[in-house]
This record gives sequence, structure tokens and C-alpha cells, in this order.
Amino acid sequence: MEILNEIWQTARRNKLRTTLTGFAVAWGIFMLIVLLGAGNGLINATMQQNNRFLSSSMVVFGGETSMPYQGLKEGRSIRLQQRDIKTTADEFTDHVDEVGAQYRTAATISLGQQYINTQVCGVYPNHTKIDKVEMFRGRFINDLDIRQKRKVLVISNKQAKELGIDPTLGAPSGGGTFGGIANPPGGGTFSGIVTPPGGGWGGCYVKMGSFAFQVVGIYKENENGRADAFSSYTAIKSIYGASTDDAGRIEFTFHGLPTEAANEAFEKDYRQRLNASHQAHPDDESALWLWNRYTQSLEMETGIGIIRTALWVIGLLTLLSGIVGVSNIMLITVRERTHEFGIRKAIGAKPWSILKLIIVESVIITTFFGYIGMVLGVAANEWMDATIGHTKVDAGLFKATMFVNPTVGIDVCIEATLVMIIAGTIAGLIPAMKASRIRPIVALQAA
Repeated sequence: MEILNEIWQTARRNKLRTTLTGFAVAWGIFMLIVLLGAGNGLINATMQQNNRFLSSSMVVFGGETSMPYQGLKEGRSIRLQQRDIKTTADEFTDHVDEVGAQYRTAATISLGQQYINTQVCGVYPNHTKIDKVEMFRGRFINDLDIRQKRKVLVISNKQAKELGIDPTLGAPSGGGTFGGIANPPGGGTFSGIVTPPGGGWGGCYVKMGSFAFQVVGIYKENENGRADAFSSYTAIKSIYGASTDDAGRIEFTFHGLPTEAANEAFEKDYRQRLNASHQAHPDDESALWLWNRYTQSLEMETGIGIIRTALWVIGLLTLLSGIVGVSNIMLITVRERTHEFGIRKAIGAKPWSILKLIIVESVIITTFFGYIGMVLGVAANEWMDATIGHTKVDAGLFKATMFVNPTVGIDVCIEATLVMIIAGTIAGLIPAMKASRIRPIVALQAA
């Protein structure tokens, strides 16, 4: 208690010096926590967007030639054909697993008096793996839908509500209601469309153009994404693209490409093969566009690693400035109190008592203001989470959240505070050892 009281009296006599020391400590920890929190928020938002897709997957788009080849000029539009799907599935079996495709069309979907305008995407069953569709009710497109060209539909929970369907309710197998809308148990009509007996998800029909589509599932709409309705690829292709051989987009999952070099080699072989079938130059990268989620993921990880390193470097430099501030203040303290220490030693004070006094003062000041900096840093992160963390930017195809959980773990906060305390103690130890070794006669002459 005597030491604490003496430290308190010293702090009161030197308010400015103590305040500047405390500010340096608090500011260093505050900035470290805020920087790491903001960086984590940015990284979490990026990872959230990236996690919407399967990393070991590719999507292939038709493009436009940029090089003349075999007497054909550049600028030709390349549209993927059905043969390209077969080529992908048959000739690249060493790495390609499941091959699918997308065929998109704009459509109006109606149920009674309610309707929505949306994009309907004809897909294969593997689409739910590639784009990670989370089902809310019912099922997704299956192989039987593809083989039989079934006119089935999977809509989002928000689209269901717009059509007057409660996505939390199913249709009883014996009829009753589907989302609060009558569904006859033995067939009959449903919103003017004939429905089969049995009810269930298959008992709900909607109109799409002049066709009746069976709603077989409802998926959870991603807040940051674009909501499409999904149907079987073969049904949409037969209705909207029967007159052409256009395949739309090709999408597939793959394995055995663990490095960026392996992915680049595969992309080169794959592009050359498909380019050849469209009379495009083998090296023309504009004829086909390959969206490789794995290389994108690798680039993302590299970028995230650089951001993390930069944040820690900046944060540690900020901490270092606080440590230098503590060290300078302790040096000044020892210089100002040299005469006092000489008197103490002259009346019998041991070197340890002087050493202990300076070290304890350094630890207490660093701990107290370090804790304040930590609390303010955590509060600033919580404020970012409550404000910026809910801000979305419309990127056209999707809405992106700029910050997701921009916070720092309590372990990092405590560790940063402990680092500052230890560094502050070391910073105070050096001048303390010098002060404890000074001869009384020299100290008395330093008045």
C-alpha cells in the first residue's frame, strides 16, 4: 500500500507526464484492436461471398474471338454447343467429376392473381453443390427430372411469399391447403390448373408462360445474392431453346488439381480442345471464359494473407510507438527523481526498493491505460459491427456486405494488453536498474 500510495502521489504531481504515458499505451492497443477488427470484418465479408461457391468447380461461358484463325476473322461470337458438354464429360475424365449446364431465360411466374418476373435457370442436379443452394422445403432438381424433361420448379422463400405461398408450410398428402391455398385431395384444379391427386409438394402448380410447372422445392434465398428460379435443364432447353444447339453455360466439379500450375495446365488443354471445335485459335483466351473457383480461392487466400500480415505489422508498429513512449517517460522520470533516489540510498534504502518502485509504477500505468485502450477498441469494433457491418453495396448481380463481424477475439485483446504490459515493464526496468546502481554522492549532486 505504501508503494501504491507513493505512485499515486507521484502521478498527481506529474499529471501531464502520466497522461502522455497513458495515452501512448492506450492508443497503441486501441489502434491494434480497431485495425485487426476492421481487417477481420473485410476478410469475413470476402470469405462469406467466396463460400457461396464450391472451390473445386468451374463455369464455362462462350465469348468472342480475339484472333483470326483458319481464314476466319476475329470478333466472332462463340456459343457453347451440346457437343461441348459431351466433350467435357467424355474427354477429361481424369479430373472432371460431374458435368452440368445452365440455360437461362426470363419468365413470368404466376399463381392466381399473384406473379413475379424473374430469371429461370435450367440446371442439372450438380448445380446445388456448385452454387451451394440451401433447401428450405422440398427438394432440388434430380436425375429423373433431367431424363423425363419434367416441368418442375424450385423457387426461393421470398419468391414463394410473393406468390402467396407460405414457405414454412407444406401441402398435406390428402389435399387441404398448400401455403394457405386450396389443394383438392383427389386432383381437380389448382388456381385454374389441373393438379394430380396426392397433394404434397407435387400438388402445387404455377403458370410459367403457357406451361404449368410443378413446385417441388423452396430454397433459402441468399441475402447477398440474386434469386433465380430453378428448373430441369432439359425442360427449359426443350421449351425455350429447342430450335438451336446452344448449350448455355457449362459447369462441372473437378478433382486432382491441387496447385495453381496444375489448374493452369488443365485450363490450357481444355480451352484448346473446345476452341478447336469452334474453329478458334488454340491460344485465344477470349473465345471461351473459364471461371475457375479454385484459382480464385487461391488468389483470395493469398490476398487475405497479405492483408493479415499488413494489419499485424501496422498494429505492432503502433504498439511499438506506445512502448517507446513508455520508455521515454520512464527515462525522464528517473532523471527527474535522481536526487530523490540519492537521498533514499543515503538513508539506507536498498537498490531493490528503488528498482521495485520504478517497475511497479511502470506496470500499473501500463496495465491501467492498456485496459482502457482495450475496452475502447472493443467498443469501437462493436460500433462498426452495429453500423458498417450491416451496410450492403449493390454490385448489380448481387449485394455485397462490406463488413461481416468486424471484431477481434478477446484472446487477442488480452494478448495485446499483456504484450504492452511486459514491454512497458522492460522499458521501465532499464532506467530502474540504472537508477538503483547510482552512487548516493553522485545522485545528491544531480539536484
